[in-house]
Amino acid sequence: MRNTLARAASRSAVNLLFFAVIGTVILASTHLLTEETIQQTVEEEKLKLISQILPENAYDNDILKDTLPIQPDPLLNNGDVTTAYRARLHDKPAAVVLEAVAPDGYSGKIFLILAIRANGEVAGVRVLNHHETPGLGDYIELPKSPWIKQFDGKSHANRPEPDWKVKKDGGQFDSVAGATITPRAIVKAMNKALNYFEANREALFAAPVEKTHE
Repeated sequence: MRNTLARAASRSAVNLLFFAVIGTVILASTHLLTEETIQQTVEEEKLKLISQILPENAYDNDILKDTLPIQPDPLLNNGDVTTAYRARLHDKPAAVVLEAVAPDGYSGKIFLILAIRANGEVAGVRVLNHHETPGLGDYIELPKSPWIKQFDGKSHANRPEPDWKVKKDGGQFDSVAGATITPRAIVKAMNKALNYFEANREALFAAPVEKTHE
């Protein structure tokens, strides 16, 4: 009797092990099959967003691979490490794509992605995420208003720092009546992002590190 029970238990253990191995193989195979597709989708979405603020004819390198980690910096207000995407044309610096945060929006942080050309001009900027009041402060989104496009082509060369305020505060940037806090926060964040670019331009456009294969 004991031998019979032992054999039954042994068979059950073997069966459980067999199904566990099969399950692991299936999960591993599924992961390998989908990982490449997921990564490709993520890169396509990033490129789609970048193409909104930087024309594709402005660079000829693989911008998604020519990257640089950006440590938290008060000029960008990025609490975590973010990624800079470097655009080059004929092996020369063309532009850099950065992420910045306006911490003082009406309803909290406003997350931005912006492209700055090598000459210091803003190529474009978009709002990644925000919690501003619908119907009042959400005009910072391009589908709802062209407001965000007023930064295109602006730099500290053609707009000195004192001009980087909304007109209500004596600057040169438009705002909407009754919703000044939101644009004020973004203009301030853009000015600081340009300061970051100017202070770190050489490092931002440093040649990518060549990976060696052992």
